[in-house]
Amino acid sequence: MIQYDETRLAMEALKPQLDELRGALNLDGIKIKLDELEMKTTEPNFWDDPEKSQSVMQQIGQYKQTVESYEKLRSNLDDVLTMIELAEEDNDESMVSEVNALAETVKTEYEEQKLAVLMTGEYDSCNAILSFHAGAGGTEAQDWVQMLIRMYTKWADRHGFKSEMLDILDGDTAGIKSASMHIEGFNAYGFLKSEHGVHRLVRISPFDASGRRQTSFASVEVMPEIEKDVSVEIRPEDIEMEVYRASGAGGQHINKTSSAVRLIHKPTGIVTSCQTQRSQVQNRDFAMKMLMSKLVQIKEQEHLDKISDIKGEQLKIEWGSQIRSYVFMPYTLAKDHRTSFENGNINAVMDGDLDGFINAYLKAKSLGEI
Repeated sequence: MIQYDETRLAMEALKPQLDELRGALNLDGIKIKLDELEMKTTEPNFWDDPEKSQSVMQQIGQYKQTVESYEKLRSNLDDVLTMIELAEEDNDESMVSEVNALAETVKTEYEEQKLAVLMTGEYDSCNAILSFHAGAGGTEAQDWVQMLIRMYTKWADRHGFKSEMLDILDGDTAGIKSASMHIEGFNAYGFLKSEHGVHRLVRISPFDASGRRQTSFASVEVMPEIEKDVSVEIRPEDIEMEVYRASGAGGQHINKTSSAVRLIHKPTGIVTSCQTQRSQVQNRDFAMKMLMSKLVQIKEQEHLDKISDIKGEQLKIEWGSQIRSYVFMPYTLAKDHRTSFENGNINAVMDGDLDGFINAYLKAKSLGEI
């Protein structure tokens, strides 16, 4: 039937691409590694070392997710073709919308899994820590930070990732001056590393009584969550710890005790903080992870050998340094200035539709174009 012809042809064309994807993901190799790791869990002393056993279990979970996601994709494609075959045999037009919906799901899942092939960085599979800072634009920029936090929360929800705020400094009258967010999920850092940089907003300001168009800026810093890295040593005497009472929402325990923690790394001046966990110990652990991640990231970027050579990144949050612009007026457009990828549906972008930008960045990066 003609109603199903286009969808059937698209799914048939996707079959050999799925075979290529299977090879690119190295699924056969992953299954062998998965068997080896699961054998390790049966060893008598496996659980004696909690840190090592947790690492193994995390790797098992990641491998299983990769295998199961691919197998689900293949199964959905087969289901679409089967549904079309049955509908055509029965001359049934009522299944057109259902078939098309599942076919779109297959296409989306295929594009998402193609991105995983580009995850070749040492820390790409890690969770991500995002830090936000308002730049030029005053209250408008602080409101922009709040909008960006919502955008990345929505993106995490779309991918089944868990997001959690770690630290928030509220704006003077509205919005947020600075904040840190933890996004937990396989390849979270690999996807979100493309978001590191200055983001520019152009809109009619709701804080301007004259209704003038305003331009404001905010920076997004993206780090992998790193538990420990032997290439970076953090000496206890180099850490200054401050405790303070958390601000903002969080419940009675968080707001009434001095459980929030700020760590200052004396050799570099890097500051990390966490206030949303239930205890001072938990907040300190997260702040330490953030410090470790930042030091490792800067060391990698600058190719430095000694921690004494690492300095905190000074990023100008202003015109000319943006990686992406989000325009609400006089037209609607989100455009990435590194890849030239753009999306005219600004509302969808602000609701977390970032995969086009991420895909374009990863492809350009793999080709050495950026």
